[in-house]
Amino acid sequence: MSVKSDRGTAGENAVCEYLTRRGWKIAARNFRIRGGEIDIVAEKGDILAFVEVKARKFGSLSDGADAIDINKRRCLVRAADRYIQKYSPAAKTIRFDAALVTVTTEEMPRVLETQYIEDAFDVFSL
Repeated sequence: MSVKSDRGTAGENAVCEYLTRRGWKIAARNFRIRGGEIDIVAEKGDILAFVEVKARKFGSLSDGADAIDINKRRCLVRAADRYIQKYSPAAKTIRFDAALVTVTTEEMPRVLETQYIEDAFDVFSL
């Protein structure tokens, strides 16, 4: 694995721990379809959250939020729709969250900070 993918994995692991501590069940990680991927799918009660994780190294000029642009959002919605069709036929409240994670620049990155944004966007804002 590359250092960049290690940063992403460290970020995803930290977000999974964050959600689990708050009573969420991790239903899936890295759900992929052609043209899209969802980093984390989490469930709690009647809420199904699709979580996009953006990990950036400490000192980066961007926190990662700008990378969740309109094209990325469309891909996330398309992948979420496929996930729902395949695994979650029961009616749930759907939410698109974002997690912005800052990690160290070390070869084995450590998480320094996590900012979790509920309802980062909705399908009506596309």
